[in-house]
Amino acid sequence: MSAVYINSVACISVQDTLNENFFDTLKPENSVQILKAIEPNYKEFIPPAMSRRMSKTVKMSSVASTKALQEAGIEKPDSIIVGTGMGCSQDSEKFLKNVLENNEEFLTPTFFIQSTHNTVSGQIALGLQCHGYNFTYVNSSSSLEFSMLDAKLQILDGEAENVLVGSTDEQTERTMELYKLSNSIKKEENLPVDYLNSTTEGVIWGEGSSFFVLGKEKTETSYAQLKDIQIVNSIDLDETKQFIVDFLAKNNLQNEEIDAVILGFSGDTESDVYYKNASELFPNSSQLYYKHLSGEFNTASGFSTFMACQILKNQEIPEVMKIRDLKKESIKNVLLYNHLGGIDHSLVLLEKA
Repeated sequence: MSAVYINSVACISVQDTLNENFFDTLKPENSVQILKAIEPNYKEFIPPAMSRRMSKTVKMSSVASTKALQEAGIEKPDSIIVGTGMGCSQDSEKFLKNVLENNEEFLTPTFFIQSTHNTVSGQIALGLQCHGYNFTYVNSSSSLEFSMLDAKLQILDGEAENVLVGSTDEQTERTMELYKLSNSIKKEENLPVDYLNSTTEGVIWGEGSSFFVLGKEKTETSYAQLKDIQIVNSIDLDETKQFIVDFLAKNNLQNEEIDAVILGFSGDTESDVYYKNASELFPNSSQLYYKHLSGEFNTASGFSTFMACQILKNQEIPEVMKIRDLKKESIKNVLLYNHLGGIDHSLVLLEKA
């Protein structure tokens, strides 16, 4: 079977990940309820007249996708596939607010038109004049994984040579209020959070946008080979280890051949037990975590995929990501395991390009 490579990566997150030397500036955050993304100067990428009409997630995605395509040296991809959990929720809120304030009369359709989940992929395609396959996945925490799986199939089936794949999610005031009411977000009295040994429910919420160019050819800019992806909606806690072992066996790998495993510890005591269970499989691997850097959100796995690609290319693991100190001479295979609130479990296997 042909290989699929991740040939470029770009990420806007609560860290300064657009900066080339961001490894040195990674700062964990465990004492606020909500983390905001560090946004670039949009004037450098988007005309101000257009930028004013764009929601935050569209602007972040436009910049991240532009940076990813520039790094890959591609002007126009064959396909554009985007994964998002919440879509353009800012515009959704604006539209619903207008409905209420105007008693359902004299409404302009702009906010409604721009509030659909596929606005992001549509806006990117418009900007690039790309008329190829354009798809949006809305699958909670596995939205990016479904997008990458689709892109992998497109490339292996000969439907595309280069695919732009992205994940994006933004915060909105009202939604954050509702998450606090439902205890999805940590209560103030439970801060700061010990991500690895939390005894309380809820998470610190983040946001961000990550984009990747997947291609069938290895290039000078290649970060990793996308070996395999597996997604399951729900599993019992005692099935976690078998889920991972079967996935590795399918790829002819033993547990000890995984050099680094990236786990999505979020500080939510109820759902982190899956990661604690999984970590027992990898006593000889570098165990890493990342949501203390990105916050938890539907497509937080975009940040972990971005970090995994950087680790494979640079052959260096940031100290701030290490769960325990275990030095590896070289890093070849990286396994990513993620879910959101115990639902939508995904495994992604990356290999050094």
